[in-house]
Amino acid sequence: MAQSIDTLDLVVLVVLLLASVAYFTKGTYWAVPKDPYAASTLNGSALKKGTRNILEKMDESGKNCVVFYGSQTGTAEDYASRLAKEGSSRFGLKTMTADLEEFDYENLDQFPDDKIAFFVMATYGEGEPTDNAVEFWEFINSDPPSFSESSDEKPLANLKYVAFGLGNNTYEHYNSMVRNLDKILSNLGAKRIGTPGEGDDGAGTMEEDFLAWKEPMWTALQEDMGLEEREASYEPSFSVEEKEEMSKDDPNVYLGEPNKNHLEGSQKGPFNASNPYIAPIAESKELFTVKDRNCVHIEVDVSGSNINYTTGDHIAIWPTNAGLEVDRFIKTFGLDEKRHNVISVKGLDPTAKVPFPTPTTYDAAVRYHMEICAPVSRQFMDTLAEFAPSEDAKKEMKKMGTDPDYFKEKIVNQYYNIAQAVTSVHPGPWSAVPFSCLIEGLNKIQVRYYSISSSSLVQPKKISITAVVESIRVPGAGHVVKGVTTNYLLALKQKQNGDEDPSPHGLTYEITGPRNKYDGIHVPVHVRHSNFKLPSDPSKPVIMVGPGSGVAPFRGFIQERAEQARRGDNVGETVLFYGCRKKSEDWLYKEEWESYKSALGDKLTIFNAFSREDAKQKHYVQHDVEANGKLVNDLLLKKANFYVCGDAAHMAREVNDVIAQVIEKERSVPKEKAEQIVKSMRSSGVYQEDVWS
Repeated sequence: MAQSIDTLDLVVLVVLLLASVAYFTKGTYWAVPKDPYAASTLNGSALKKGTRNILEKMDESGKNCVVFYGSQTGTAEDYASRLAKEGSSRFGLKTMTADLEEFDYENLDQFPDDKIAFFVMATYGEGEPTDNAVEFWEFINSDPPSFSESSDEKPLANLKYVAFGLGNNTYEHYNSMVRNLDKILSNLGAKRIGTPGEGDDGAGTMEEDFLAWKEPMWTALQEDMGLEEREASYEPSFSVEEKEEMSKDDPNVYLGEPNKNHLEGSQKGPFNASNPYIAPIAESKELFTVKDRNCVHIEVDVSGSNINYTTGDHIAIWPTNAGLEVDRFIKTFGLDEKRHNVISVKGLDPTAKVPFPTPTTYDAAVRYHMEICAPVSRQFMDTLAEFAPSEDAKKEMKKMGTDPDYFKEKIVNQYYNIAQAVTSVHPGPWSAVPFSCLIEGLNKIQVRYYSISSSSLVQPKKISITAVVESIRVPGAGHVVKGVTTNYLLALKQKQNGDEDPSPHGLTYEITGPRNKYDGIHVPVHVRHSNFKLPSDPSKPVIMVGPGSGVAPFRGFIQERAEQARRGDNVGETVLFYGCRKKSEDWLYKEEWESYKSALGDKLTIFNAFSREDAKQKHYVQHDVEANGKLVNDLLLKKANFYVCGDAAHMAREVNDVIAQVIEKERSVPKEKAEQIVKSMRSSGVYQEDVWS
């Protein structure tokens, strides 16, 4: 017969039960590891999800400063974040950043005059808005814009704004977005604070342009809004909490997967800048015939997706950081022993966006999500001074952060990444640097875009890439700068062609991806549509200038026109000016051009400039364009399209000048008239460029 439980037994059982619950909930409901910055003043209340009313969002979160950004590659977004952070820490502004495509702008006429709006605008292509700024640009350029209340001639009389632009002076429409926006806002009655800033990527001075502009801008804003500057110290935007109860092997821990679908092992379209397709590489090969340089040709199979492209589009490759650089970064910032610990990253402010999915690990965040090999920001070095391992290191970091010439000598000219930069000051470890500071100070790793080198008419579900692998020895610095993505592609090519342990230029990669999801030689991709297109009428003549890997889109163009000729279409004259160093080393697709000639006959003409065949004099594509000026001018008079792809700073600019000279000579017109004709060709879409710095 069972005996009843007496009071003492019951007490003991309850105590044991409570102890068990306490043990198993440790780290979840109590004794949670505290981030030293978790109680930051940036903390705020939750917002309604999905509102497109910027004034409502600012009111709900108690903001008086919004930094809008139009960004294509993430750089403008980074500058917007830095302005918001500095406005908060130095001047006590209640700041937020805002992606232009996430809001409507009909109520800008109600923007309160005690608040401020920043616009950080990148100019994309030939004076176009970035993808996320298209709707805003169409609205603000309406004649007139349909504001919600005001019908005045000056509907934005209450709006105060600050403007900074990101551009490239090798393009004709340099910084046209910020220049035109400034005119539009001023014409609508808005009041600009300070002067519009312009950063120049073409001259390589973007960062210093930004830093030189922002100080007088802050002074002007202080005076207008009555702000008081205070001693700036690091205030995080994110909390980073280690999850001791979780393991990297837990199925809900992100190990590099870009979103939840990928985490759960499913791929669902649409595939775009926030959702890549993990595509198999159908084939790959080396195009150069020398040992010290590489150019890879890769065929990406997108038949298992809904991805479509048209000839002239770009393919985006989602890169992975090299193991060597991941290890260097992890060691430098004292994360060795906890690299695989699980962390949860959360915004301390309701408007702060965590740049990658969590929970994740330190290793996965660094390997797949953080731009650890990018050029170093002088402003970030100044921020890190606070956490230097010694007083001497702190002084040195402060000097670098405030002296542009010294910073250029010690860091920029050495092409250091952030880990190399701080270890050049002190060997470390720099373990006092909060991980939140690293997340905020480094950009989210950006996809790299490559001109597609195939024709969608010929191979609609197989996309070709032609990429020269970057590996540059820095004179006097004793190290080599290696391209993040091109070396990743080279490693994939090596693996596919039988190398069991690929290590291009001494670099290794997690080729199989998170949880082996890229096994079988896969790469994450999406396609970005481009305006760089063949004419819709194939009988129209085309002239193409593309030295080196700049020939990539023109391989696709010629491939397409050859196929059109085989199908019986009337194909117009097709002229390619191609260049490389030597016939025997880097003549890309040499054999293919012959097969295209057999299809196109005398409609295809190729001029080859081999720059280093003659030891006495270098010969470039622009020389061939000039030498064949009569042919070029005759085709232009027949309404030919003119295309340039490749280096923006030198080749593309010189080709532009040569075309003006050809027109001046062949048409016997003044220089100014010839230059105006070239400008008209550009504005009408006859002269198109796909160029890079």
